[in-house]
Amino acid sequence: MTVVISAARSATSAAPTQAPEKSRQVTRKPYPNYKVIVLDDDFNTFQHVHDCLVKYIPGMNSDYAWKLTNQVHFEGQAIVWVGPQEQAELYHQQLSRAGLTMAPLEEA
Repeated sequence: MTVVISAARSATSAAPTQAPEKSRQVTRKPYPNYKVIVLDDDFNTFQHVHDCLVKYIPGMNSDYAWKLTNQVHFEGQAIVWVGPQEQAELYHQQLSRAGLTMAPLEEA
């Protein structure tokens, strides 16, 4: 009789446990973009702001740089570039080192 109970216990404890089934659907979340914002100040000239934008922001043409420079002056700030964080950090740092007054990077 003891043998039968022992066999019954080992039979139930040997049954495999099943883990809950995982979802096969993968949700991909894109990396956020960041805004590079130039602020108005009392010491940078229009020409310097324009020249920095053309020099450091890829694809920036002279006409658009003048438009942004005027926006900085008349509205107090302008978003000069939006994109991935690493590039935004680079452009922000370059413009800051050139003497422009920059807002902190923020998610777009």
